[in-house]
Amino acid sequence: TELPHQQRMMDVMGLQIGDGTAQIMKTIITREKIGSIGVAYK
Repeated sequence: TELPHQQRMMDVMGLQIGDGTAQIMKTIITREKIGSIGVAYK
């Protein structure tokens, strides 16, 4: 069984958004959730 936060993480990891690449959108979503200090742009 999966915990709710594990399911949400898998949902985000599999997310495909039309504007921009999936990796850019994942970075943006992660920065919004945990803050800009935790995630640096590459």
